Amino acid sequence: MDKITMTEAIILAKSELGVSWGQIAEAAGLSEVFTTSACLGMNSLKPEPAEKIGAFLKLPKEVVGALQAFPHKSWEKAVPTDPLIYRLYEIVGVYGPTMKELIHEKFGDGIMSAIDFSMHIDKEENPAGDRVVVTMNGKFLPYKSW
Repeated sequence: MDKITMTEAIILAKSELGVSWGQIAEAAGLSEVFTTSACLGMNSLKPEPAEKIGAFLKLPKEVVGALQAFPHKSWEKAVPTDPLIYRLYEIVGVYGPTMKELIHEKFGDGIMSAIDFSMHIDKEENPAGDRVVVTMNGKFLPYKSW
């Protein structure tokens, strides 16, 4: 089973059971962001959490196996048209060079890991309109000379 078919099966089961990504993550014993990413095919799971998700969503063994398969991380290279994803793309377009400059100034020549990484998405209630809080935490990886 490929990751696209796996994701379709997971989303269908999620909808049929009326559960949230948070509930699925709780069943897996993992973070909401990482669990959702794995269910959408962009990360793989170890056997135990994959089996827990399979049991929670009543999924066939093929889906559980696909959750454990290493992903091929690729995405559309065109500018996204979904409004929320486009805004994130816009943020990186506008603030990416600033982030790069500040990271280099504070850490040196290197990158923020997307492997040794965590992300949390929270809701902050605000009388002027609720706020989306995205916290990214990645290990700094310096470039090395050789």
